[in-house]
Amino acid sequence: MPPDQPVGVEDAQLVARSLKQDHEAFGQLIDRHAAKIVNLAYRMVGNRAEAEDLAQEAFLTAFKALSTFRADSKFSTWLYRIATNKCKDWLRVKRPGVGQQDVDIDETLDIHIAEEQTPERLLSQQQVAQELEQAIQRLPPLYREAFVLKHIEGLSYEEMEAILGVNSDTLKMRVYKGRLQLSRELASLNPAQ
Repeated sequence: MPPDQPVGVEDAQLVARSLKQDHEAFGQLIDRHAAKIVNLAYRMVGNRAEAEDLAQEAFLTAFKALSTFRADSKFSTWLYRIATNKCKDWLRVKRPGVGQQDVDIDETLDIHIAEEQTPERLLSQQQVAQELEQAIQRLPPLYREAFVLKHIEGLSYEEMEAILGVNSDTLKMRVYKGRLQLSRELASLNPAQ
């Protein structure tokens, strides 16, 4: 991709080509957004295999509904909405598993970066990250989706509003309540601090 060309413009071009039955263009859209959609699904359902299946379902739904995509929002926002809805549907039917792995939550690990990376320290970091991931999975679904989109996916409240169809004040409150619940839960794990 040319460095001076914005990603959104190229997404729009790929969508236009996809609408003309250019399957390679849609494949490029999948390649560009797959990792983010899988990570979003994983954070919401807590199971890597299920997340990959849900991401695949989201892309299939997007492909089938591509003609309904209105260019008044970014393609990625529209895709996030589809994936989030797939995750909500899954959560309504099943409860996520408790075994978590492959956790990468920067905010939790930042305080350990400057310290020596001994095997004991790395194990401790993995345990903290795992506890945080499990605590996120225990959040009520509305708080979890808002927390994941804001703090893990790094979306703005405006983007979240477009994805979820919920006003930003409500989303801010959900994120706040999710953080509060996580803080309480994690503080109870380490009462010495």
